[in-house]
Amino acid sequence: MLETGIGRAANVALAALPGFTLPGDTSASDRYYATDITPPFTLADGHLAVPDAPGIGADPLPDVLRKVTTTTEWIPA
Repeated sequence: MLETGIGRAANVALAALPGFTLPGDTSASDRYYATDITPPFTLADGHLAVPDAPGIGADPLPDVLRKVTTTTEWIPA
């Protein structure tokens, strides 16, 4: 349930689909994080906007991601 904006974007998109009945956590980012790794999800009239950007709709903020990353590994194709 404690997902960053990356997981939250996917959950909100799934929850918005017709007939989808079991969404994951769709709370505002600031409920769990002082700073998220994506632009924050905020409530408007009790709802989150469905991301409409390409992919899952939320890109990590490079500076924040760099700050919280502890290790990286490159796996060549």
